[in-house]
Amino acid sequence: MLTLRQLGRVEYGATFDAMVAFTQARAADTPDELWVCEHPPVFTQGLAGREDHLLAPGDIPVVQSNRGGQVTYHGPGQVVAYPLIDLQRAGYYVKEYVYRIEEAVIRTLAALGVTGHRVAGAPGIYVRMDDPGSHALLPQRPQKRQPGETAPAPDFTGLGKIAALGIKVSRHCTYHGVALNVAMDLEPFQRINPCGYEGLQTVALSTIGVDVSPDELARLLADKLTATLAP
Repeated sequence: MLTLRQLGRVEYGATFDAMVAFTQARAADTPDELWVCEHPPVFTQGLAGREDHLLAPGDIPVVQSNRGGQVTYHGPGQVVAYPLIDLQRAGYYVKEYVYRIEEAVIRTLAALGVTGHRVAGAPGIYVRMDDPGSHALLPQRPQKRQPGETAPAPDFTGLGKIAALGIKVSRHCTYHGVALNVAMDLEPFQRINPCGYEGLQTVALSTIGVDVSPDELARLLADKLTATLAP
C-alpha cells in the first residue's frame, strides 16, 4: 500500500533532497510512499543531459539532477508524482516499473477521454495532435524486434508529449518519477530540446481541449498509480 502525500507547490531542489534523504534512510520495512506535487518554474537536467539542449533558459533556474534522461521543464499547472517504492519487496524490475508508471498515465488520460501512446525508444506518454481521443495504433509504437534487430529512432510525427518520465533506483528503491502537463504555460519548453529531442512538441490537457483542474488530475493520477504500482 502506498502512503499518499499531497505536498502542494514545493521547490524542486528541496523535494529532490527530501527524496534522497528518505531513500537513504529507509529500511526493509519502511512503507512505500507516493509524493504528488507541483513545482515553481525550473529546468532539470538528468544524468544524460547535455548543455546544448538548454537553448535559452533565461530567468528560469537550471538544476542538475541524478535522475535518468535529459532536460525537462517543471512549472505551475503540471502535476508531478514521485513514487518511492522498494522494487525488491514489490516483486518487479525497473523495466516493468517504468511500464507500470506509463500505464497509470494512460489510464488517467483514458478517464478524461484522451488516448495516451507509447513511442518506441522514447519513454513518456504522447497524444495524437489531430485526434487526441483516437484509439488507432501508432506505427511508431513499441513492437517486438527480431534477435539482433536494432531499435528504431524515435518518431514523433503527428504527436505531442504530454507526460515525461525520469527515475532513479538506489538499492532497489525508486525516486523521481513522472510529470503530467495539465494546464500550464508551455512556452518554457521552447527554450530547451525537451528530453533531448530537437523540435519535440509538448502539449497539455488544456491545449487539447480537456478542462480539468490540477488538483482533480492529481487525485486521479494518484489513484491510478496506487493501483498499477501495487505488488
